Amino acid sequence: MSFFKKIFSSDKKETLDKGLEKSKTSFFSKLNKAVAGKSKVDDDVLDNLEEILVTSDVGVNTTLKVIERIEERVAQDKYLGTSELNKILREEIAALLSETKSGEETEYTIPDLPKQTDGSKTPYVLMVVGVNGVGKTTTIGKLAYQFKKKGLKVVLGAADTFRAAAIDQLQVWADRVEIPMIKQNMGSDPASVAFDAVKSGVNQDADVIIIDTAGRLHNKVNLMNELTKVKRVMQKVIGDAPHDVLLVLDGSTGQNAFEQAKQFTAATEVTSLAVTKLDGTAKGGVVIGISDQFQIPVKYIGVGEGIEDLQVFNKYEFVDSFFK
Repeated sequence: MSFFKKIFSSDKKETLDKGLEKSKTSFFSKLNKAVAGKSKVDDDVLDNLEEILVTSDVGVNTTLKVIERIEERVAQDKYLGTSELNKILREEIAALLSETKSGEETEYTIPDLPKQTDGSKTPYVLMVVGVNGVGKTTTIGKLAYQFKKKGLKVVLGAADTFRAAAIDQLQVWADRVEIPMIKQNMGSDPASVAFDAVKSGVNQDADVIIIDTAGRLHNKVNLMNELTKVKRVMQKVIGDAPHDVLLVLDGSTGQNAFEQAKQFTAATEVTSLAVTKLDGTAKGGVVIGISDQFQIPVKYIGVGEGIEDLQVFNKYEFVDSFFK
């Protein structure tokens, strides 16, 4: 099908294939058991397939959509062999994902923004949210590296001021990537740090400003108020900041990642998603479900520990790799 173009470099593709290895192995061992001794796709096979998709963390709603599509194919073709099931699954999941705006990009890019009133360029402000432990700081560090590699000037803002470790971890990445980081003492007002970072980014003629925020979710009202305040003070410097609110989710937590996405999208306006730690888990199907269910673009996926192993999510490459 035209869906599956070779649009990534072979190195990237290899990393993606390797990162999804556990998910693929788990999925296909279940699928092979489900079709053992069967020559055609019948109700039993579809029931088993439904269970496999749900237990692979694709999510109930997305699974039902996929099964419905396959049932339509079975009705049309009258006889569908189980040998074709993998190909059909691949086609139908790609078709389902192509109904969302998610996963069209193949490169790290930032949009062109209108110039500021004084004629200077407007930096792209990215605010990163997510609970502690999902790989938020690592994602920021790897993103900063990728943007810098593209020749863009990056400034970091350490607005997660509730944990000294968060500021220290971000500083390690800033030093590693050799980019400036704006910080204050632990316990400082996060909005104040965000304001300083955006102001500094503008003064330094930065292309990208990445703001880290506190990873707490125990009280949604507090979180909502805090993130709203952070946004409001940034807008004193750049009227439409932030241009993107990126929610980082840990793919290895499966259904818990869905729950976090629900909670955060209720607390603030999330405009894109990053799903991390896919290499250490058999729950890679969560990317398919999250992509479909939230109608928020999955922009990045983490498929390894290395600095290059945060990839731009492209749905066609992902599905091609998953069902290869």
